[in-house]
Amino acid sequence: MRHRTVADLMTPEAVVVQRGTPFKEIARLLDEYDITAVPVLDENDQPVGVVSEADLLRRQIAKLGATTAEAIMTSPAVVARPGWSVVEAAKTMERKRVKRLPVVDDSGRLIGVISRSDLVQLFLRRDRAIQEEVLEEVLTRTLGVAPSAVTVQVSDGHVTLTGSLERKSLVPIAVRLCESVDGVVEVVDRLSYLRDDTAAHGPAAPE
Repeated sequence: MRHRTVADLMTPEAVVVQRGTPFKEIARLLDEYDITAVPVLDENDQPVGVVSEADLLRRQIAKLGATTAEAIMTSPAVVARPGWSVVEAAKTMERKRVKRLPVVDDSGRLIGVISRSDLVQLFLRRDRAIQEEVLEEVLTRTLGVAPSAVTVQVSDGHVTLTGSLERKSLVPIAVRLCESVDGVVEVVDRLSYLRDDTAAHGPAAPE
């Protein structure tokens, strides 16, 4: 299974500012492009900070004389890598309490921006596409389960698995794999099994 990464969801044409960009120009860009923050780049196109709506408001409320991006920005910039999973990007946003992450390549140069709204797009995936991936990739190809053994129902990203697997140990594995499918919100487990292969084995018989 291939899961979408930051590179798949990011906006490659990012709105950016330089260290010397004036306060009012930053405010205009945020309003014009309907975004909540912009990366601040140095002369090598590497993010050195981020200016957010909160940064602008904080300066206004405090009546500070800062007039450029360099004086206003939050630094250092919290960045993401293009190969990150969507989950990793979401956790970083939550942990750092930011809504957007500049995405940088191996040299630290900006190649895009990913936002919370980009991540939300993942959960707009069609139920039919989720159902097909669960059936074909998870159950049939990965676990070797016959298509007739398990029924997969998907409604608004909620997956219900009904049917019987050969071994009990496969049940939690199937559930975990389904939970990792892009667009899945929840997995309801209604699976049974034919053989309990998790029971503790007794002591080996003496030779």
